[in-house]
Amino acid sequence: MAAESTSGRFGAGEVVTVLKRMLAENGREYVGYYALAVVCLLAFAATTAFTAYIMRDIVDLLFTEKRYDLIWIISGSIVVAFTIRGLATYGQAVLLAKIGNNLVARYQRRIVDQLMRLGVDFYTTTRSGQLAARINENVTGIRDILSMTLTAIARDAVSLIALLGVMVYQDPVLSVVALVIGPPILISVNYLMRRLRRATREAVEVNSRLVGAMQEATQGITIVKAFTMEQQLSDKIGILIDFAEARANRIARISERMTPVTEILAGLAIAGVIAYAGYRSAVAQESPGAVMSFITALLLAYEPAKRLARVQANLERALVNARMIYEILDIEPQQGDRPGAGDLKVGKGEVAFRDVEFAYAEGSPVLLGVSFKARAGKTTAIVGSSGAGKSTIVALLQRFYDPSAGVIEIDGQDIAGVTKQSLRRSIAYVSQQPYLFEGTIRDNIRYGRPEASDAEVDEAARLAQAAEFIAAQPHGWNTMVGENGVTLSGGQRQRLSIARAILRDAPILLLDEATSALDNESEAKVQRALDTVMQGRTTLVIAHRLSTVVNADHIIVLESGRLVEEGTHRSLLAKPGGAYARFHFMQDRADEAAEVVAEKPRRRRTGGVR
Repeated sequence: MAAESTSGRFGAGEVVTVLKRMLAENGREYVGYYALAVVCLLAFAATTAFTAYIMRDIVDLLFTEKRYDLIWIISGSIVVAFTIRGLATYGQAVLLAKIGNNLVARYQRRIVDQLMRLGVDFYTTTRSGQLAARINENVTGIRDILSMTLTAIARDAVSLIALLGVMVYQDPVLSVVALVIGPPILISVNYLMRRLRRATREAVEVNSRLVGAMQEATQGITIVKAFTMEQQLSDKIGILIDFAEARANRIARISERMTPVTEILAGLAIAGVIAYAGYRSAVAQESPGAVMSFITALLLAYEPAKRLARVQANLERALVNARMIYEILDIEPQQGDRPGAGDLKVGKGEVAFRDVEFAYAEGSPVLLGVSFKARAGKTTAIVGSSGAGKSTIVALLQRFYDPSAGVIEIDGQDIAGVTKQSLRRSIAYVSQQPYLFEGTIRDNIRYGRPEASDAEVDEAARLAQAAEFIAAQPHGWNTMVGENGVTLSGGQRQRLSIARAILRDAPILLLDEATSALDNESEAKVQRALDTVMQGRTTLVIAHRLSTVVNADHIIVLESGRLVEEGTHRSLLAKPGGAYARFHFMQDRADEAAEVVAEKPRRRRTGGVR
C-alpha cells in the first residue's frame, strides 16, 4: 500500500477498494439517508427524461394537431415535473451535505484518536505543522468519494440512461449518430487520468508542506523577529508557494482539457443530428415532434454526460486525499500494551533501573547498562552534562519509548507489562519547557486531574506560587492563555505547569529542571512549594544546576550514557577528581564569572565605590 501511494499510481479497482472499506466502516450508519438521497436523485433523473419526452406531445399535439384541449394537462404535468425536480434537488443536496459533514467529523475523531494512540517516536519523525495541514486538506476526500460516486450513479448515470432511452424511442437512427462521440471521450479521459494522478499527489504534498511552514513561522515569530529572519523565511515559503501554484495550474490544465474535447465532440454530434433531422423533415415530411423531443433529450443528456466524463478526474483527487488519510489511520503504534497487561499497583513507589540500554532509531546508544534505585518517598537527582541521557531516563520511565535491553520496575513490577495509562496516572511530570493548551488558566491546571474540584485547583495554584499572578490577570481564573500560553511569561507558564503536576497527586513526581524559567525570587518560592509537595513522594529530579540538588537524598551522575557515580552531595564532593566534583567546580567558576559581569554595571553607576 505504501509503495502505491508514494508513487501516485492506483490500480484499476482502487476506487472500488476504497469505497468498499468506507462502506464497511460507515454504511450501516447512513443506509437510511442514502436510500432517501437515491430516491431524490432518481426522481431528478425521471423528471429530466420526462421533460424531453413531453416535447413530442407539445409540438405534435399542441402546435401541429392544434389539440388545445390538452393545454392544461400538458402544462400541469410540466409544473408537477419541475416541482418534483426542485424538491428532489433540494432533498438530495441537504441529505448528501449532512452525510458528508458527519463523515468528515467521524474521520476527524478517528484521526485524533489515532494520533493519541501513536507513540512519541511517530512525532519525532513527523513535522506537526505539516501533519495538521495534511489532515485538514485530506479529510474531505472521504466525503467527496462517497458523494461523487452516489451522485454519478444515481443522478447522472440514471439521467443519461433515461435520456438515451427517450432518444432511442423517438429515433433509433439519430441515436446512433449521436452516440459516436462516446468512444473518443472515453479514450481522452483515460489518457488524461494517467497524467492527473501524480500531479494530484504532488499538489497535496506541497500544500501540506506550505501550510506547515507557515504555521511554524507564525508559532516561532519571536525568534523570527529576534534573528531578523523575515526575508529569509519569506523567500523560503515563497518557493513553496510558487511550487504549489505551479502544481495547481498543472492540475487545472490537465483536468480542464476535458472541457474543449467534450464541447467540440458534442457540438459536432448535435450539429450532425440537427442537419440530418432537418433533411428528413424536409424530404420525408416527417412530424417534427419526434425530432424536437430527440434534440431536447440530446441537449439535456449533454450535461450529465459531461459530468460523468469529469467525475473520474474529481475521483482521482478525492482518492489521493482519502488514501493519505488511511495511511495515517493504518499506522500501527510501535509501542502498545502487551496482551493481557494489567494496571500498575503502586505501593511505596520505588523505581529501579536494571541494566537499561537505549538508542533512538538509527542513532548511537544513549544509555548503556544503567542501573540504579530511586527509593520510595525519597528524592533522587540525575546529574550530567548535556546529552548524557538524563531526559531519556525520564522518557523511558513514562514509556514514551521502551528500552532496547534491561528492565525498569516500579515496586517490583516491570512497567513493560502494565498498561501505559495506569503507569502514567501514577506519575506527575513537570518538563523544562512547560506547555499550555488552548483554554483558560483553570482548564490548564485541571488537566492534571479532570475530576478535581475548584477548591483543589485553587490549592494547587497556591502551592505553586501562582495564585497571586492569576488574580492579577484581566479575567482571573477564566483568562485565556493563548496558543501555548503566549499571553503569559515563561515563569508564569512554568508555575501553571507545576500546579498541574501538584493537582495530579501522583505517588511519583518527575521534575525536569522545573524552576529553570523562574527568576531568583520566584524560584525560591516554588522550590519551597516543591519541597512540600515532594514529601512522601518518590521524586526524580533532572538537574542542570547543582544548587538545586544539594538536598537530594540520592544523586546519580551520568556521562555519555553511563552511570559513573552515585551518592549524596557530600559524599560525591569528597571524591577528588570525580565527575560530580568536576561539575560542581565548573559551575562555581561560571557563577563567579556571572557575578562579576553583573557587578560591573553597578560599579559604574556608583563611581567604583563598593
